Amino acid sequence: MTVILVLLTFATFLLIDHFYSRKHAAVQPALQVAGREPMPRMAPSLVGGFQVPDNLRYHPGHTWALSESPSLVRVGMDEFAAKLNGKLESITLPQRGQWVRQGQKICTIHRDGAAVDMVSPIEGSVADINDAVVRKPELIHSDPYGEGWLLTVQSPDAKTNFRNLLGGGLARWWTEESASRLQKKMIPLFASASPLGALAQDGGVAVDDVIAQLPDQQWVGLAKEFFLS
Repeated sequence: MTVILVLLTFATFLLIDHFYSRKHAAVQPALQVAGREPMPRMAPSLVGGFQVPDNLRYHPGHTWALSESPSLVRVGMDEFAAKLNGKLESITLPQRGQWVRQGQKICTIHRDGAAVDMVSPIEGSVADINDAVVRKPELIHSDPYGEGWLLTVQSPDAKTNFRNLLGGGLARWWTEESASRLQKKMIPLFASASPLGALAQDGGVAVDDVIAQLPDQQWVGLAKEFFLS
């Protein structure tokens, strides 16, 4: 029920953002390099203890998309997801050429013998995957917006797909709401102080592995809820 209410709220804000963007002719973010070149570094917003770069668009399941050309899109998971996942054992990515759909499974993450799916922010054919992440999944945790990117997608309808994603103030609101929900869910599981460490209210950054002390089944439940999988 909580997830349904949150998604309804998200949909309302998305509609507001859509009409506002049409009125003010908002421009889609674009990456100026292609292929395996490093992503441009921007000073990201810090929301709820998590970085939210303004040049990306976000799916509410905590994956991001960045346009490299009119039809080529780079995809990854946001820092909220990276820190909620902590130290992954492995990640399973789709095959090159495989068709992925927006809001449906794009990869499977593995931690301590448990597995959780994450959903795609974009629809199209997988153009390339980040082999370095397959070999070293810790790159996702250490650099989710840079070397920890997951794959690129040839998306023939990328412009429409991007309209369904969060950007700017909506992305920051969604991250802050997610951080607040996670905080409320985790505090009863710990007898000590806040498990997230310093959060937005005191200007701090969330700890690297926010669920390190939780049993596997509790991580799976939290991950599936926040990743909408």
